[in-house]
Amino acid sequence: MASHHRGGGRIGGGGRGQANPNVAQGGRGYGGGRGGQYYGEDGGGRGGGGRTGGGRGFDGRGGGYYHGGRDGGAGGGRGAGGYHGGRDGGAGRGVGGGYQEGGRGRGRGGGGGYHQEGYGGGRGGGGGYQEGYGGGRGGGGYQGRGGGRGGGQQQSQHAILPRAGPPLAERYAADAAALREQFKAMDIRRDEPMIPARPGFGATGTPCVVKANHFFVGLVDKGLHLYDTTGKTVPEAILKRAYRQVMSKLVSEKRDTEFGGRLPAYDGRKLLFTAGELPFESKEFEVTLSGGRAERRFKVHIKHTTPVSLDQLMMLMAGYQADIPAHALQALDIVLRDIVLNERSDNMQYIAAGRSFFSPHIGRTVNLGLGVEGWKGFYQSIRPTQMGLSVIVDISSTAIVSPLPLINYVKETLNKTGELTSITDMDYYKLKRILKGLRIEVTHRGDARRQYRIATLTQRPCSALDFELSSGVRKTITEYFRETYRLEIQFGFLPCLQVGTDQKPNYLPMEVCKIVPGQQYRKKLEGQQVSKLMESTCQRPSEREINIRQVVERNDYNSSLRANEFGIEVDYHPTSIQARVLPAPTLKYYGTGSESLCCPKDGQWNMIKKKVVDGAKVGNWACINFCRNLAKPAVDKFCSDLVKWSCNTGVHMDNLKLPVYLARPEQVEADLRMCYQDARNKLRGHKIDLLLAILPEKNGSLYGNIKRICETDIGIMSQCCLDRHVTRAGPPYFANVAIKINAKFGGRNSDFANPQQSLPVVLSKPTIIFGADVTHPAALDDAAPSIASVVASQDWPKLAKYNGIVRAQGHREELISGLEDIVRELLLAFEEGSKQRPQQLIFYRDGVSEGQFKQVLEKEIPEIEKAWKSLYNEKPHITFIVVQKRHHTRLFPDNHNDRRWTDNSGNILAGTVIDKNICHPTQFDFFLCSHAGIKGTSRPTHYHVLRDDNKFTADGLQSLTYNLCYMYSSCTRSVSIAPPAYYAHKLAFRAHFYVNQASDVAMSVGSGNAPAHVAVVNPLPQIKNELKRTMFYC
Repeated sequence: MASHHRGGGRIGGGGRGQANPNVAQGGRGYGGGRGGQYYGEDGGGRGGGGRTGGGRGFDGRGGGYYHGGRDGGAGGGRGAGGYHGGRDGGAGRGVGGGYQEGGRGRGRGGGGGYHQEGYGGGRGGGGGYQEGYGGGRGGGGYQGRGGGRGGGQQQSQHAILPRAGPPLAERYAADAAALREQFKAMDIRRDEPMIPARPGFGATGTPCVVKANHFFVGLVDKGLHLYDTTGKTVPEAILKRAYRQVMSKLVSEKRDTEFGGRLPAYDGRKLLFTAGELPFESKEFEVTLSGGRAERRFKVHIKHTTPVSLDQLMMLMAGYQADIPAHALQALDIVLRDIVLNERSDNMQYIAAGRSFFSPHIGRTVNLGLGVEGWKGFYQSIRPTQMGLSVIVDISSTAIVSPLPLINYVKETLNKTGELTSITDMDYYKLKRILKGLRIEVTHRGDARRQYRIATLTQRPCSALDFELSSGVRKTITEYFRETYRLEIQFGFLPCLQVGTDQKPNYLPMEVCKIVPGQQYRKKLEGQQVSKLMESTCQRPSEREINIRQVVERNDYNSSLRANEFGIEVDYHPTSIQARVLPAPTLKYYGTGSESLCCPKDGQWNMIKKKVVDGAKVGNWACINFCRNLAKPAVDKFCSDLVKWSCNTGVHMDNLKLPVYLARPEQVEADLRMCYQDARNKLRGHKIDLLLAILPEKNGSLYGNIKRICETDIGIMSQCCLDRHVTRAGPPYFANVAIKINAKFGGRNSDFANPQQSLPVVLSKPTIIFGADVTHPAALDDAAPSIASVVASQDWPKLAKYNGIVRAQGHREELISGLEDIVRELLLAFEEGSKQRPQQLIFYRDGVSEGQFKQVLEKEIPEIEKAWKSLYNEKPHITFIVVQKRHHTRLFPDNHNDRRWTDNSGNILAGTVIDKNICHPTQFDFFLCSHAGIKGTSRPTHYHVLRDDNKFTADGLQSLTYNLCYMYSSCTRSVSIAPPAYYAHKLAFRAHFYVNQASDVAMSVGSGNAPAHVAVVNPLPQIKNELKRTMFYC
């Protein structure tokens, strides 16, 4: 493993000068010389470097971390050595070494590695914070023996981040080793774990080094305790955002007295964690906040709940199978969150959302249009890994409501460019949806900028809305504001905001309101807004890594009061990991000899002079054109070229025998039926195999409507193409369309040239491979059903055809309902397609978070077993793998300029796999980047095995998963997740088009104590029989 810091090994001795662990050193870093391995071996760090020149060792005693020695002085002198031996004395002097640009910090740092004596070598470079003399040899890696030479005098691109003293993983390694021995001596006996242990580590592939955005965390157990907090306001109710203010004021006033010097960490709602117990079990406090119209008084009750043991966490990281201790990790996450919000937020104006923090001062804000802007920020979360605890830090972004005067926001939301003189009924309902829940402040009362939350809009406009004064007189809103505030309402045609309750309404004209800054936009973004937000955060890997490291430096955890309070210490450099690049499988197309073979490079290939291995037949077909701007000759040529290139690709497609049908998007349903019926009439009742639809670039709901009508109403296969391709398409585009059509009609695009090598376990006995996913409606949709989809292979041993079943289920229901019936149906379909029963089962399950593993183990896997036993009367051999794409781990090349290990986008190579360091301490999981990056930073997929009756080796499952990624039917690239899970996701996504048009949720009125409204999920429209057993969703 290469070092994740400049200058490997343990801190070398060095000359004079005190090293500051919280200040970034310049030039070549702490280490130098031969870098010791992660937990020892060849050794020695070099001395030197840093802002203060040569610098002593970490503890200021000539270099030994545990064992000192003499300072050395100008003439040198020997310390006691490395971690447990060796020599660490300082020779030479630390000259200069100023903060901004300083001299040459020289000096030799001898000494051994972790357990081994030995002399380090060479000199550690000096240098200042931004500028220095580099010098000497660069640091070694964890396994390497030193890097190249440091550069000369030059300006750094960015400051080298500070460490928390010597490499933390090394400093805590002795404690970890002692803990493992302690657990062994305790002879701990545990129940058989539900989740299988890692069977070993993979070895296949070419070794390489990558960096991850995981930062090692050292932890000292200071005795955590959990307290429950409840509060009430006297005399008025306030918004939840005041909770943190109240607790911050309480801690600042009572820390040295009632809190016994403790500095708590608070989750902003209910939970309070402390390092050590507070001096009381239960106590009530009164807090007064100043500001606004008057002082606000709060009563806060704090009650001890339970000690938070770290034993289970320590056992897990020591290599014992244990459940992840939720409370312990939650406490540490809250500590890091409090550091950001309470100790680092003064100048950043952070807003928190879950584990992410956003600020207008990180990067630049982006105007997304329609009254919304994009803010950048970062995500942080602490995780147990093989190397110990690590905090994941990643760049993130969110949509924020622009802090505009409300009238301006209304104009932007409605996309009104001129004067606002009226609104339509459609405008009203859009405003009602968009404005609900927003916080506003009034502007008509001078400095008394009171804030409210919008409950709804009034039905009557401001000029017609009246209310009764306390005197009994009724006045309109416009009259009241004219007489009370001498304010003439200009937009009397607009509705008022209702910011009170139904029992006690409170009306405000929009023009006296302004949007409170820093509110997340929680409605669904338009397509253009999504594109702009994604584009603003799309960063090449080198840029993203720099930005992540800048976040860590800005947070500077180790200098915070809470990090010291809770015994937390963060390594400020990303983790370096020994990874491997798996070999890509050789693919075979139609024919014999070398011309039929294809060797993908960087996860991609082309089909020049190649034909699909099993071409489908497309007979009669029709073309419907929804773009009136396209000339008829251009469309006719497009259709004839498609036929020609499809045949060249090996897909047998008849010439178009029917005239192109010109249709209108606004009457898609009628036009599709008319086109289909006309085609049937012209063909005298003969079957139509395919409908080719040409759509405009911005087609809104048109695409979804076409798919819904064709698949659930008419019963015809469809293929959509965009208008921009009609006049510009070339052979690669037509080949891509042809392979999609081929897959839909049951053809097979390619095979593995060496199937026994690419699919050894799968080919050993008949194997069925499943993919499953559950997708949910948009965030604020509180009624629409979730969609569960399951697909399964049908053509063993080829594994190219996947039948699918999709169903609607309860709103946000995470587990798949009726899985037993679904699996049974797909097992029978496998028997029909493969002419034999399966003997083993592999299941790729997408859409499951770590917190749902137990539910899946207890409910979904038993359903699979039941289906198998009902057909075969035996226990199945199941390998169940969770596929996770929604995580924040990012992998970077060790050297962004080394083209041997990067693709054209600057990302790590397709096939890069990791099962060490940042993976689970004991369970069978791995990260796999199976695709080549196109734009931005690639996200590896995380695979976590929940059951493995088939006893895969690490190499076996990693290679199988990677090789399957070359069998995706719709492109000539390896894809980012295993195709069975990808197909299930596409099928679920397709079904959302059916839901939007079907009357999917029936509301029934309850009685007695039952809820007033109970959502009853109606079944999805049935997919027509002509398409059920096909891959129509490709």
